[in-house]
Amino acid sequence: MFKTELHCHSKDVSECAWVNASQIIEKFTKAGYTTLVLANHFNRGTMKYLKSTDWNDWIDKYLNGYYILKKEAEGKLNILLGMELRFDENINDYLVFGITEEFLRNNPDMFTLGPDKFHRLANENGCLFIQAHPFRNNMTIVYPHHLDGIEVFNGHKDHDSRNEIADMWADRFGLIKTSGTDFHYDDSNANGGIITDEEITSMTQLVEILKSGNYTLNKQ
Repeated sequence: MFKTELHCHSKDVSECAWVNASQIIEKFTKAGYTTLVLANHFNRGTMKYLKSTDWNDWIDKYLNGYYILKKEAEGKLNILLGMELRFDENINDYLVFGITEEFLRNNPDMFTLGPDKFHRLANENGCLFIQAHPFRNNMTIVYPHHLDGIEVFNGHKDHDSRNEIADMWADRFGLIKTSGTDFHYDDSNANGGIITDEEITSMTQLVEILKSGNYTLNKQ
């Protein structure tokens, strides 16, 4: 059995995160994970935090956090590139699985798209579009047909994400279910993700597994 974390942030990119690459690797390898998706915040606030106004410069800095973690984790943990996207319209957050550097560089207008248009763009490029912690305070309900799935377990220690409501909502509308630690702090527990029979070593493989439903949610 193999454990994959789907929702982790690093302080190299996410302003609200307090963990560096070595801390992330230590925490998740000790907890028995073999794969981790780095899903740093991807929004205008992070652009400002990284002091970027040019899109390609911003992508360089965003990807740097991924490359730092990937290098330090070599031989210890599989690191996959994800993102937690926020549009300009509200403070909803969305996990996107299947992105590539090319996808990021070719879509400099993505903050303006909103769920409907971005969902179509994501699916055209082989990505999955998942609303993170959809029932946390101040989140806005999204039409289910504008999503591929929702995060039904979010382990952030400082928020009530009302995971049980998210789980029922996913059942009601036939949405893909995901689980994530939403890891920000060194004293947070590694308590989310999925469990599979095979080790996940690529984002293409992860997307296919999430589509297939051949996994168990880790909800500790």
